[in-house]
Amino acid sequence: MADQRLSLQQRLLQKLSPQQIQVIKLLEIPAIQLEQRIKSELEENPILEMTEESEEDEKFDESDDSSSDDEFSLEDYLNDEDVPSYRLSANNYSKDDKLIDMPYSSGISFHDSLIEQLGLANLNEEEQLIAEYIIGNIDEDGYLRRDLLSISDDLAFHLNMEVKLEDLERYLKLIQDFDPPGIGARDLQECLLLQILRKKGKDSTSMAAKILQETFEEFTKKHYDKIIRKFEISEADLKEAIDEILKLNPKPGSSYSNPMSKSNQVIVPDFLLDNLEGELHLSLNQKNVPDLHLNGTYLDLMKTYSVNKNAASKEQKDAMLFMKQKLDSAKWFIDAIKQRHQTLEVTMTEIVKFQKEFFQDGDETKLRPMILKDIADITGLDISTISRVSNSKYIQTHFGIYPLKYFFSEGMQKDTGEEVSTREIKKILEECIDNEDKRHPVTDEKLALILKEKSYVVARRTVAKYREQLGIPVARMRKEL
Repeated sequence: MADQRLSLQQRLLQKLSPQQIQVIKLLEIPAIQLEQRIKSELEENPILEMTEESEEDEKFDESDDSSSDDEFSLEDYLNDEDVPSYRLSANNYSKDDKLIDMPYSSGISFHDSLIEQLGLANLNEEEQLIAEYIIGNIDEDGYLRRDLLSISDDLAFHLNMEVKLEDLERYLKLIQDFDPPGIGARDLQECLLLQILRKKGKDSTSMAAKILQETFEEFTKKHYDKIIRKFEISEADLKEAIDEILKLNPKPGSSYSNPMSKSNQVIVPDFLLDNLEGELHLSLNQKNVPDLHLNGTYLDLMKTYSVNKNAASKEQKDAMLFMKQKLDSAKWFIDAIKQRHQTLEVTMTEIVKFQKEFFQDGDETKLRPMILKDIADITGLDISTISRVSNSKYIQTHFGIYPLKYFFSEGMQKDTGEEVSTREIKKILEECIDNEDKRHPVTDEKLALILKEKSYVVARRTVAKYREQLGIPVARMRKEL
């Protein structure tokens, strides 16, 4: 029989309360979420208020303050947590209103817009339900990715509704007449064709419509000679039709769903950087982040109770316990916001120092190679903390607004031994492609040779990787007439 032994093992573990975890999350949220979070806390916590600083705030300190027993380090918690990406959505302004004005819309969502248009279609209750189900299957780009047969099966299984495919097709055609044009398409070809037909008043005889209907594969592969031969048209006629197609929106739902779309998103930076006669001045954008203090009236009540608590009734004790909990919550909240501001300031200050040459005039070639660890080592903060800050914050400079993660890039050595940022190489690639002869676009191999001539020794496959990161298609797809 195997030897079985019992052993005792003592381990010291620190368990964070839900309240502590909630406070930690304040570090990573963007400005407008912080503003809303503060408003919510003010509504829920009567001890928290936006007033001028009161001396009572500093004087009050009960000896049985339970929160002092639960001290924890934000850094200890963040060290072991996965680092997510966060999208900025801010709606506050600088102290001197110097921010760039951009349109902001808190309007209805993409799917809500389709449902709203459906309400004008004069459908009965059952037809409305079927059409809404189809709309529910349209993705954020505006496409119906599921086939109608699968949707028919879903309706039968989940809603006990037998709907013929031809009826589903009819409902889909109805939805495809909604705005924005191209909505409800099942593939790119149908999406573009819907837009052309809407623009031309259902005229399928236009050259753009013919190209999309009959030579879509040749169009996508840029086999222009085949299109010219098939339709017996001139190169000028082809170019006119293609220019018309290229003005269409391949993702009609993106105007609603894209979080960076200017039509529904305002980008307001968390930092303001001014260049005053060569001196860089960094400040936090905090106009819509109010100063928070403890409510003096409640503090006076709690002081009175602390003196007479032995004679208090059960109801009074319950009320004081409630206020004590709210007091602890308010203190945690105020401290966490202060720590958030300190972390942002420390991180951005070091980024500005590291990339000082770039921030002087915005010359991308002056960006130094910089990774998260560089700033973490300088600040003494954990890499995950730097990542959280850089993934969700923006800075306004005198030459534009930038996400913080823009300033992070790997480095490589030129054949001269000089270390440069990969962003510098990407900038050169962009310039080469922007200036190329579009009839004979530059291949990745040729781009690698151009870089080599400039002392950047980069393999062809690396050029391809950088090109893809820039969102630039291969040479064949960049060809123009």
